[in-house]
Amino acid sequence: MSKLSSSVRTSPWATYLRTASALTIATLLAAPSSFADNPHNIEPVVLTNPDVSYGAGSTSITVHGMRKGQTNGPKVDKPLHQLQGNGHGKPGGGGGSSDPVVQSSSFSSSGTLTIGPNFEGLGNGFPSFSVNSAPPDTNGAVGATQYVQWVNESFEVFDKAGNSVAGPTPGNQLFQSLGSSHPCAVNNDGDPIAQYDKVNNRWILTQFSVTNGGTLGYWQCIAVSTSSDATGTYNVYAYRQPNFNDYPKFGVFNGTYFATYNMFSGNSFAGARLCAYNGAAMRAGTSAAEQCFQLSNSYGGLLPADVDGLTAPPSGASEYFLSFGSSSLLTWRFHVDFTNSSNSTLSGPYTTSVATFSEACGGGACIPQPGTSQQLDSLADRLMYRLSYRHFADGHEALFVTHSVNPGSVASGSRWYELRPASGGTTGVTVSQQSTYAISDGLSRWMGSIASDKNGDLALGYSTSSSSAYPSIKYSYRTAIDTLSLLGSEQVLQSGTGSQLRTLSRWGDYSAMTVDPVDDCTFWYTNQYLTSNGTFNWHTRIGSFKLNTCQ
Repeated sequence: MSKLSSSVRTSPWATYLRTASALTIATLLAAPSSFADNPHNIEPVVLTNPDVSYGAGSTSITVHGMRKGQTNGPKVDKPLHQLQGNGHGKPGGGGGSSDPVVQSSSFSSSGTLTIGPNFEGLGNGFPSFSVNSAPPDTNGAVGATQYVQWVNESFEVFDKAGNSVAGPTPGNQLFQSLGSSHPCAVNNDGDPIAQYDKVNNRWILTQFSVTNGGTLGYWQCIAVSTSSDATGTYNVYAYRQPNFNDYPKFGVFNGTYFATYNMFSGNSFAGARLCAYNGAAMRAGTSAAEQCFQLSNSYGGLLPADVDGLTAPPSGASEYFLSFGSSSLLTWRFHVDFTNSSNSTLSGPYTTSVATFSEACGGGACIPQPGTSQQLDSLADRLMYRLSYRHFADGHEALFVTHSVNPGSVASGSRWYELRPASGGTTGVTVSQQSTYAISDGLSRWMGSIASDKNGDLALGYSTSSSSAYPSIKYSYRTAIDTLSLLGSEQVLQSGTGSQLRTLSRWGDYSAMTVDPVDDCTFWYTNQYLTSNGTFNWHTRIGSFKLNTCQ
């Protein structure tokens, strides 16, 4: 969901955001009934001739030289806009309320944990930072020597011990070299993503500019560092989009930077937009192409695969994009050719059946908290960032992803998958293991993010809450030799001590589990929590850990 700066409150888009009801959005995004009722009738197609554009580019000053501090301002409550289509939003998500793969009891993993640094991220009470929006859009990434966290609407550079190195820096400060009047330099609208290109040792920091977009245009603002130091200079680019480019998500695959957007034309959903950016040119600071394919409004909430580890995907492999359908996963493959765009193709969707599920809360708000009737948003209408990809040393490939489902016992459980490329590796995926983590302790689990270390061990982070337990940050894990589809004992990364009060349901929007590129073993996770009852008083936490099976 977008973070809009206070000036957006007078824009036509902001007026729409405040007045559009969930029912209106559901109507706008609804898929054709023939697809929603039976997605397996869809035949994959191959799209050609992508839209091609070139973004304005320049080089920034160092982050140390940028203006610091996030000032207080009007509180912006961003309503949840549910994605429909692909079977989303139907009672039972197309599959009823039964879930045949629920893990309802604890399991002791064969692995043990070594706990690393655990420290406060940006949020209420952080020096020079003021919360002026909700949700925080919590995300971050770990690099060679640093951790970068970016929340609405500033980023902070930490060393790996948790010490502040630079920040908080407003996101639009990255783009001042585009010119003082450029929308990316003027607006600080959020929906940020912080990524680390592990092979090339570069940071990718990106947010959108949508304020007064009908007049100034809708832009994706992308900064690529000139070194592995997140406090150095950046090659910065701005790409104008044809419509409102909501909920951007980024992935790195074979040196190319891929993105997905949920596009709006006026007040109507226009479908998912899938884009590829010439990473080699962006790292060099030269003119860099954007190639994009536009899907119909039957599809939204896609994620691009993001490579973990230093082993590249097989030579010539096409990027993966994933969304979910009615008890199914939908895969697209993007082959990009920056020399000759007529050779670029997008194929799909390829349908993979999975265990029956229904979206938690029907995709909306129903997560309970102590001492209040205010419920929290589930974001269960989409897969949760990231779609992690890994090419293992033995040659096999795997993808990992999670989303929130109704386990039948509490409001939400975390469904997770390990996927493998289908035979031939040119189409969709098959399921290697799948499960819904919903231990019988009365807690809902949602807002997840999952990743794998180089050994094949998994870590799944998420939020937890119930009518008697405050929203907290937890995670579970498994080793590669544990019983398939089971996660080990749950761990607490940060206990919450407050509930979010009326009338604020927005929570998280996304979180991030990433893997340290230095040892390819240490997991780093960031998410939201509260220290006291209230609104617009969120905190974030950043924690790390590794399994003894990964050396």
